[in-house]
Amino acid sequence: MRPRIGNPMPIHRRHVGLGLLLATLFVAAPVAAEEVWVKDEVRLNVRTGAGSQFRITGSLVTGDSVRILERGKGWTRVRMANGKDGWVPAGFLMEAPPAAIRMPRMEAETRELRGTVERLREEVSTLSGERGQLESSESSMRSRAQELEAENMKLKAGDRWPEWITGAGILVSGMLVGSIVQTWASRRPRTRIRL
Repeated sequence: MRPRIGNPMPIHRRHVGLGLLLATLFVAAPVAAEEVWVKDEVRLNVRTGAGSQFRITGSLVTGDSVRILERGKGWTRVRMANGKDGWVPAGFLMEAPPAAIRMPRMEAETRELRGTVERLREEVSTLSGERGQLESSESSMRSRAQELEAENMKLKAGDRWPEWITGAGILVSGMLVGSIVQTWASRRPRTRIRL
């Protein structure tokens, strides 16, 4: 007969127990804290453990925000706004705020956006009026610029007439002087020099 060196059965039970402990830890492993919301129109009991047999420590209603601390089978451990922890059925939580919370937010945003739209309409109306005034002013300035340009052209063309008159006066004067000199020269006696 062989001598017994130890009881292999207790070692095996230890391994099984350790395995069950590890499996339990993995199933109910804590997750990173994320914010979720209680579903629409619900009053939810918060319990001391993951099951309906545990004592109720508080309650949540639609729109309450909680932080997830741990997820289990069908139950979620949460931290309430007052700082207390407890377990609630997982199916009653949702990631987005419920309609009861979103609706007032949306209404406030809608009122704000309508006010912004109304202010923008008033600004557009004001700018349209200013634009009309500017267009009218621009039109009158263009017509005035055209008048000034026409006047300028007349003045430039008119600047030449003194030159023309001066030239004509010099020509006529030269002709008169030439005619007078010729007439005077022809009336004067000529002296002949004899050599």
